[in-house]
Amino acid sequence: MNIWQRRGAYAVLTVAAVVLLYAAGYRWGMAVFEREAVSYIQAVQVVVESITTAGFGGHAPWSSNFMNAYVLAMNLTGVLFVFLAVPVFVVPLFREVFKTHPPTAIEASGHIILCEYTPRGEALIAELASRGHAYVIIESDRQAASTLHEAGYSVIPGDPESTNVLQNASLTTAAGVIADAADDTNASIALSVRELDPDVRVVTLVENPDLAPYHRFAGADAVLSPRQLLGDNLARQVPTAMKTVVDEGVELGEHIELVELKVEAGSALCQQPLRDARLRERYGVDVVGAWKEGTFSSPVAPEETLEAGMRLLIAGESARIQALRQASISDVQCFPRRSVLIAGYGRAGQTAVATLKQMRTKVVVLDRQDKAPVDVVGDVRDPDVLSEAGIESATAAIISVDDDTTAIFATLVMRELNPELYIIVRANKEESEKKLYRAGADYVQSLATVSGRMMASTILKDEQVFTFEAQIEIVKLPAGDLVGQTLAEAEVRSEAGVVVLAVVRGADTLMELDPNTFRFAEGDAVVIAGTSKSVRRFEAAFLG
Repeated sequence: MNIWQRRGAYAVLTVAAVVLLYAAGYRWGMAVFEREAVSYIQAVQVVVESITTAGFGGHAPWSSNFMNAYVLAMNLTGVLFVFLAVPVFVVPLFREVFKTHPPTAIEASGHIILCEYTPRGEALIAELASRGHAYVIIESDRQAASTLHEAGYSVIPGDPESTNVLQNASLTTAAGVIADAADDTNASIALSVRELDPDVRVVTLVENPDLAPYHRFAGADAVLSPRQLLGDNLARQVPTAMKTVVDEGVELGEHIELVELKVEAGSALCQQPLRDARLRERYGVDVVGAWKEGTFSSPVAPEETLEAGMRLLIAGESARIQALRQASISDVQCFPRRSVLIAGYGRAGQTAVATLKQMRTKVVVLDRQDKAPVDVVGDVRDPDVLSEAGIESATAAIISVDDDTTAIFATLVMRELNPELYIIVRANKEESEKKLYRAGADYVQSLATVSGRMMASTILKDEQVFTFEAQIEIVKLPAGDLVGQTLAEAEVRSEAGVVVLAVVRGADTLMELDPNTFRFAEGDAVVIAGTSKSVRRFEAAFLG
């Protein structure tokens, strides 16, 4: 029964009940005050005539004040029904008539089909939009589909497990399908997709990693578990004994390596502008971007002060990176080997525990449920429970709970109990990140953001990604309109927001690029690094 059927049924029942009650009262009033016997059907007739103001029948006028007041009440009830009908039926009906409804089918090619809309799907859509990829959402909730359509999303209503609905989404011409519903539903979607097209790329998500083999058997090309990825990444942010400011890097081909360098308090980099650090001149490396309080910026302005806690994304030759690594050894921040508190033992928390134990770090697990290997049972916001878990002597804490409000309050309590604690928090919504930093968190990562970027990189599989935190692309493109210009003349960084890492000229890869003297030649290819949007800007500005 839809909303209009329910409203109609409630209205009929209400009017019928009012008429019958008024009729019973009318019979009683006529017998007591007018000394006249009236049949029930006659009473119903009078009530209907009074409520509709069509007339009052042969009983009017009434001699008693009570009956006159009673009939007046019935008249006013009829007027009340009219006024109620306008907002309940008339206005919504007009809104429904003029409302724009989502299409039931689309004509598209090379698009991504997203089965069901979720917060992580929102992050995926943003990534696809930044890369210029079309998409369509299949949403089983028709009301939600209408809301998304009115908000400007490309969406069709229907069951994503249905082959007919998948055909309506132009499956056979799609670039890929992402199933982001319940675990069992995602497997069913994969089967439906394979029934129609054995070649289209299918990516499914799972909350329970143990179900991944069944998804692959159903036809999924890739199965993602974002909570596992997030838990592992959160664990790797923990400052353990002998953690240097330069983390392990990612090699990109034979020449270029990316590393993440954390600016530690008291290090040689701390509290000086990027320009004065002279990383390019001293080590031959480039700063691709930086994270500051959860916000990633690329490129980094030369006048930007390198503050403690900032994380720099550095690119350069492997040998140069190693030199920087050796030079940074003296800036090691040592932490005594103490315990790390894991607050929340869900999927992400379990992965974080496993990762930390591999790193030989002592772990104390806090959760609301008493289950192995939980050490302390209680509320993560309770100071007494946190004290029992050893918060005052802990090196770091990872907060991985499902509710951001709980995470924010827990961060406040932990920061009060241990001002030196390194607090790492999982945010379920992007909008909670800045609030968590204000509450005292040292590192925050959004589950929705990580999931969306993870899905985009997996479904497209055409770009190398350094980290799912920020979609950094390392791509090789023709020099295009750069030919004949120097880097200084082209103003690539200010024009497009990308960093030129190298130039491929024939069989040689040139890393030493003086901005004022090096000129691009015909046939050169340029290796650039930047966000998805900045790479698109480079293509628009220099490749026509």
